[in-house]
Amino acid sequence: MAAGARVRVGEIVGVHGVRGLVRLRSFTEDPAAVTSYGPVEDEPGRRQFAIRLQSTVKGVWIARVEGVDTREAAEALKGVGLFIDRARLPEPEEGEFYHADLIGLRAERAGTGGGLGTVLAVHDFGAGTMLELQPPEGGTVMVPFTLAAVPVVDLAGGRLVVEPPEEVMVEPPEEVMVEPPEEVMVEPPEEVVVEPPEERAL
Repeated sequence: MAAGARVRVGEIVGVHGVRGLVRLRSFTEDPAAVTSYGPVEDEPGRRQFAIRLQSTVKGVWIARVEGVDTREAAEALKGVGLFIDRARLPEPEEGEFYHADLIGLRAERAGTGGGLGTVLAVHDFGAGTMLELQPPEGGTVMVPFTLAAVPVVDLAGGRLVVEPPEEVMVEPPEEVMVEPPEEVMVEPPEEVVVEPPEERAL
């Protein structure tokens, strides 16, 4: 990890009410710890925010950002990531990692040691943490960050080992043979013979 690396500890995801409150999603292990390390910054590092947590609603914090007193000002912060210097964080427990420690690591295939690219980003879409890898040939691939899929994380060596999940093979459906319908023979109607009426004698 490069010196001066920063860690995203939260994100402003919306507004609450008309008095400038924001909805804040915390990425820290203890959600309330998002404000425990002092003021946070946006990703470019140009703006600094002092935040006071108030309550939680449906998994996000309702918070007050110092100097933000209107809904319009709060709306302008929607989508802003909240960062702090990595050095301000405690060392993680064994087997735990900060996102900033994983980004940039070299990914190697288990068994062969072949290069799979580098870790471009770390995501959590709700079904578990995913690593976004950037292969040498371009594009990106997603790998679940589980012990089965990533059995080795070697921060000192700047690498991690990936056991790619087996591809799911989808068998093509059996070809369905459709028999043409039997030809229906329509018998012509029998000729109807109409007898002329008997001649009436006058």
